[in-house]
Amino acid sequence: MARILDGINSPEQVKRLSIADLELLAAEIREELVTVLSANGGHLGPNLGVVELTIAMHYVFETPKDHFLFDVSHQAYVHKLLTGRRERFRSIRTPGGLNGFMLRTESPHDCYGAGHAGTALSAALGMAVARDKAGGKEHIVALAGDAAFTCGITYEALNNIAHHTKKLLVVLNDNEWSIDKNVGAIATYLNAIVTSPRYDYLHERAGKFVQKLGGAVALKMARKAEEAAKSMLWPSVIFEELGIKYYGPIDGHDISTLIKTFEFLKKQDRPVLVHVLTQKGRGFEPAMQKQKKFHGLGPYDPETGETKPLKQRTYSEVFADTLIKLANQNPKIVAITGAMPNGTGLDRFQPHHPDKYFDVGIAEEHAVLFAAGLAAKGFKPFCAIYSTFLQRAFDPIIHDVCLQNLPVVFCMDRGGLSADDGPTHHGLFDISYLRGIPNIVHMVPKDEDELADMLFTAMQWEGPIAIRYPRGVGPGTPVKDVPKLIPIGKAELLQHGENDRVAIFALGALVPMAEEIARKLEGQGFGAAVINARFSKPIDVEMLEFYARSVDVILTLEDHVLRGGFGSAILEELSNLGIATPVARIGWPDQFIEHGKIEPLRARYGITVEAALEKLAPHLTAGKTQTVAAPKR
Repeated sequence: MARILDGINSPEQVKRLSIADLELLAAEIREELVTVLSANGGHLGPNLGVVELTIAMHYVFETPKDHFLFDVSHQAYVHKLLTGRRERFRSIRTPGGLNGFMLRTESPHDCYGAGHAGTALSAALGMAVARDKAGGKEHIVALAGDAAFTCGITYEALNNIAHHTKKLLVVLNDNEWSIDKNVGAIATYLNAIVTSPRYDYLHERAGKFVQKLGGAVALKMARKAEEAAKSMLWPSVIFEELGIKYYGPIDGHDISTLIKTFEFLKKQDRPVLVHVLTQKGRGFEPAMQKQKKFHGLGPYDPETGETKPLKQRTYSEVFADTLIKLANQNPKIVAITGAMPNGTGLDRFQPHHPDKYFDVGIAEEHAVLFAAGLAAKGFKPFCAIYSTFLQRAFDPIIHDVCLQNLPVVFCMDRGGLSADDGPTHHGLFDISYLRGIPNIVHMVPKDEDELADMLFTAMQWEGPIAIRYPRGVGPGTPVKDVPKLIPIGKAELLQHGENDRVAIFALGALVPMAEEIARKLEGQGFGAAVINARFSKPIDVEMLEFYARSVDVILTLEDHVLRGGFGSAILEELSNLGIATPVARIGWPDQFIEHGKIEPLRARYGITVEAALEKLAPHLTAGKTQTVAAPKR
């Protein structure tokens, strides 16, 4: 029997289905999600939760004329299936395939690209104002999870919506989770709405009106019941105080009620918010039982949900385990995350030190300011935030931490490619955006053991300090029982010969590539020194000057954009020294890098041994032959 889904090539075909067929379509979409993502990995739980909601939105509205903005947009897989991308869906998150987030260049139905939380309402308001100014009639719909309402940008938008447009629909998708359980006052507030017995009773009566009568009259009656409940429960409702009419909560898995609600709300000439209750992971028991795991994951067994266990600890786990030990010794250590306890590894830390653990929600600016306040009172905050998310806190890093020279430690997970997620999540800019700030130190470990040493070093440093480390596992270097202090700004000499023609300064994950390049050069008759740079700021100027005055060419390697990165820092220091030794740089180009697998992406953009040798070749046809002793350390 043919699936209904196989006949859906545009939203127009969704509109022709009966309610019964729409419910069958929802089941088929869930089966497709579970099957495809078991091979590709991805954001399974969030998408299983919005199946009926997305179907109802497409049934009532008309994209691409109407615009849907999905906050974060990791939950837009169902939208992709219904908007002409069904036949390509099995390519999602694979090289050259569909992106795991909304992407304007991928489809006209993707009106706005996103990958970070809290952006949808502001962007939707901008689109609504643009529509109003142009005299348009299209609908603007912003779907945001309740986790996005822990994000300060969302409240900045809410504060402005009623003042700037008379027509905008906000869908609050309430499932109580982001990646982990939502925290803070807004989560408590939304839970109070949903769980109040009196409100639940009156809302149930309202729902029966909708089912029995249908149409605008019933929804108006439902609205009166809800208003009565709210007047008895709270002196005001936050959204209505901001000028946004509140409706709900309604069942986010009842297609019929969703459609009737959207049909009513699209006729409203004022900003409205509908509060929709959904279950993250609905329809796949393993995803219901393990919400954190199935928010976003790699390949898994589609029957059991089991994933292949890693044979060694990830960098995130090494970070967390080391911080546990340091906190055992230092009562001033505290750990801060922005709604990413699982992703950063701090869910391992929290059971050991619950009184030292703080999850502040998706609020990176607040996280950094909060850390600054703790540091100002003598504590040692370790602020664990992905490189790509720390971008959002750039001003507090400068103004509140570095200007005051406060001892905050920035632990930047996903420094480098976050390969399958793509450009919204690659951590390729943090060296550039941090190294120009006075007072900050920036470190990059070559392996797991050096990460532990850097955390130990950061604990004792009396100023701002940042550590970037990659996603996933490292080379598998065992971690010492007792970490050692690393002298600030001092590189590590890994290899030196008396007739070196090349000095390779490598950062972090590319140190093994440097060692392989050196072996290849030696096979060609050229000696090469290998330096584990360890610091992108401050640069080890003594080491750099020694080699710059004794070799033919310097090679820099970094898992970061070249512009403003580590190689640029080397060039700046050589300029300050007045040394003209040529520098060949390997790193990412001045463009946003697509999603894909790490090794093929490196090959495509020249982050390879072969590309490095090619860049070095013109400098090695003739050159210095003097014998040089190893630098003194």
